[in-house]
Amino acid sequence: MLHILLVSVRRESIKAFFEGLSSDPGIHLDQVASGTEALTVARAKCPHLIIIDSELPDTESLDLVKKIIGVNAMVNTAVMSALWDHEFHEAAEGLGILCRLPLDPGPGEADGLLKKLRSVLSQEAIFI
Repeated sequence: MLHILLVSVRRESIKAFFEGLSSDPGIHLDQVASGTEALTVARAKCPHLIIIDSELPDTESLDLVKKIIGVNAMVNTAVMSALWDHEFHEAAEGLGILCRLPLDPGPGEADGLLKKLRSVLSQEAIFI
């Protein structure tokens, strides 16, 4: 079972995305509302993926990615961002982020993200 952590204070605007992720029987999905809580979970449970919203009450999304890398560089991350793909790539270069998601992702983005995650994890297993 894959463990995914969603870091967001928004519930209603990303409800369809959340439901898209949690409808997959192979996913255990948790949600926290702050970067501090996300780091606690990253240390204690080592999720396979942490999805970070663009606006958090205690940190910037890319700063949180850097802190997560410091805790466990093997945790995959995805970030919701209003930046265009090129702008996001420039801002996040070197952080190893799995993908950029739109600000209000839906079920299609959930499905695409899970496919990318499973692909990356299956490639990692080849090299272990």
